[in-house]
Amino acid sequence: MGQAVSDNERVCVCVCVCVCVLRWVHWLIQGPAGLLLSFGRSAEHPKSNDPERLRPQSDTRAPSHREPLLAGDAHPRARERSVTLVYGTQRPTSMMRMLYLWLLLALVPLLSDPWPVGTDDDVGCFSEKNSFFCVGDEVRRMPAVIPSDTTSVVFRMTKLRIIPPQAFCGLSEVSEITVIENGFLEEIRAFAFANLSKVVEITITASKYLAVIHKDAFWDLPNLRYLSIMNTGLKRLPDFTKIHSAAHDFVLDFQDNLYVDVIPPNAFLGMTTDIVEDLRLSRNGITEVQSHAFNGTKMTRLFLMGNQQLRHIHSQAFTGAEGPGVLDISQTAVSTLPENMLHGLKLLRAVAVQNLKKLPRGELFTQLVEANLTYPSHCCTFANLRRNTSTESPLCSLPNIEEEQPRFFWENCQTNNEVSCFPKPDAFNPCEDIMGSTYLRVFIWLISMLAIAGNLLVLAALLSSHYKLTMPRFLMCNLAFADLCIGVYLLIIAAMDNHTRSQYYNYGIDWQTGPGCTIAGFITVFASELSVYTLTVVALANWHIMFPLLADQRTLLRHARAIMTVGWVFALLAAVLPVVGVSSYSKVSICLPMDVETTVAQVYVVGLLLLNVLAFLVVCICYLRIYLTLRNPNFVPPGADIGMAQRMAMLIFTNFLCMAPISIFAILAALKLPLITMSHAKVLLVFFYPINSCSNPFLYVIFTKTFKRDFFFLASRFGFFKARALVHCTEMPSPLRRVWVSTRNDTLHSLESLNDFR
Repeated sequence: MGQAVSDNERVCVCVCVCVCVLRWVHWLIQGPAGLLLSFGRSAEHPKSNDPERLRPQSDTRAPSHREPLLAGDAHPRARERSVTLVYGTQRPTSMMRMLYLWLLLALVPLLSDPWPVGTDDDVGCFSEKNSFFCVGDEVRRMPAVIPSDTTSVVFRMTKLRIIPPQAFCGLSEVSEITVIENGFLEEIRAFAFANLSKVVEITITASKYLAVIHKDAFWDLPNLRYLSIMNTGLKRLPDFTKIHSAAHDFVLDFQDNLYVDVIPPNAFLGMTTDIVEDLRLSRNGITEVQSHAFNGTKMTRLFLMGNQQLRHIHSQAFTGAEGPGVLDISQTAVSTLPENMLHGLKLLRAVAVQNLKKLPRGELFTQLVEANLTYPSHCCTFANLRRNTSTESPLCSLPNIEEEQPRFFWENCQTNNEVSCFPKPDAFNPCEDIMGSTYLRVFIWLISMLAIAGNLLVLAALLSSHYKLTMPRFLMCNLAFADLCIGVYLLIIAAMDNHTRSQYYNYGIDWQTGPGCTIAGFITVFASELSVYTLTVVALANWHIMFPLLADQRTLLRHARAIMTVGWVFALLAAVLPVVGVSSYSKVSICLPMDVETTVAQVYVVGLLLLNVLAFLVVCICYLRIYLTLRNPNFVPPGADIGMAQRMAMLIFTNFLCMAPISIFAILAALKLPLITMSHAKVLLVFFYPINSCSNPFLYVIFTKTFKRDFFFLASRFGFFKARALVHCTEMPSPLRRVWVSTRNDTLHSLESLNDFR
């Protein structure tokens, strides 16, 4: 109703009224002595109020005679009705008795209803049919009177600051209470919503300064079906445990309360004796769901979406609860799911939950029908899930049960093996290990070890040599380092594949989004680009050496250092771009930049591949020119051109095997025209991608006479191959010796540095 007077004030007023009524009753029965009000016509009107005339007359005078004691100053001839104050002991007339009785009866309803503070509070409030509205800034207190037959009460855009106790007491028919957009509301006190037996819906929204809801504010609401508290300034979850609703399909809508950070234990115990159809706790400031938070609650759907700071759901949060069948934790920071609530889950939504990188075992989802997840690899959890419920009923083993009792068979015996899961694993993330087959797993270990061992040997021999560093040696050191990095990349992939074998879907997200994959991708892009660049420089240097009048070795080395500095900067830049958002290393399990969703990423990937193809063409042209030159019969010795020609052919062939398949398929994939699957691409990664890394140490260094000499010198330092080292020392030609030959055009060519590449 209205804003009621307190109980103590009511008692005081009632006592006072009762005392007055008793005195009036006593006077009505016996008649008091003293001043009485007399209604009648006055015969004469004294002009003065002489106190002497107020003295009582003699007792012997007849009781019927009454002297006027006080009269007005009207004209003496006026015969008007007046009120005369008399003194006497006679009882009042019958008309006066009826008047007093009527006043007494009028007090009865006044005492029976709650007393309002004042009637000015009704400004801004009005009734319409069975609805009562209070709208506008003029409403500052609860209204004095609300019709008792009201079924709907609405307070909107008012300046109410407090909803007091028993605010709606006496509204026996009210079913809906709405408090919306009340920007000044600060507190809801105890028993504000109490003992409202027919209330079905309570809505409290858009009250940003509402900071306190007393723990006894909601009390005994047996038919409440919908309670909404949204967009308030509450700092903790209200107490819902004393609602005691018995309504079916109860809905609690507690959303957009940004300062509520914890769901405490037993938060909803006693809220309803029936099933909570929807428990909507979305877009709050919740950071933690504590142990036994949902104890004693039967839930159909639980919505926790939009709580972006929610990081922890206690493993015992659902202990003592039934359900939920639907769980939505989208747009949260949850990293794990409690396992004790998964058996009844039928729908799981976990979209944009980047921290949820590992799901519980698929066998725990015994009733799951649909899952909307963040990462495609999570759907692999349910790809081969087998859930057999036929043991629940012995009748399922009867022959022909499916034909004779199809409905019973469908509900009790049907094995549900399929889970509708999104996003589905795509071409980049199939449901398989990093190395999809055993033979790939074996070969990647062998090839990575070969690449690492060969290039380490080359670096050790070249860097430990006591001869001064020449341009060919400098270029070979760069090439060996780049190929060593590719071997390290393959070793990282092989180790991770071994660690996640048969369960990659549970480790894939941590791997692909973690620093490990980023480091591996950075290493391989840097190494492959540096290797291709160095191979191109070596090919151009070999071709350039064929021309006369070369500068001395110091000039060549200085130029080589400048050229390779550019190569290192280019390789580092190419490797850094996916780290800063141009493409991504996390797209696939082998950590290559295969993300071409944006135009910038597509240009980056295609451009890099085209540069590699261009470098391959330059290498082929250079070695083809060298090959044709060496076939000139004027070169001496005659057998030298044959060995060199064979090496040139081998270099072109290995470069073609390494570059052609990968470049062709990668460019088509970058243009979104893939010809092979990711499983086939892994074959290219293992068998074609590292060909240069494994063959370059042998073709450029190990098979050359210079490397053999340096190797035996290095071994002799540790006491090995001393005789062979001495032989190579006596047979070693002068490093500055120039071999001049002439062609048919009498052009001189220097083979001074070319010997270092042999």
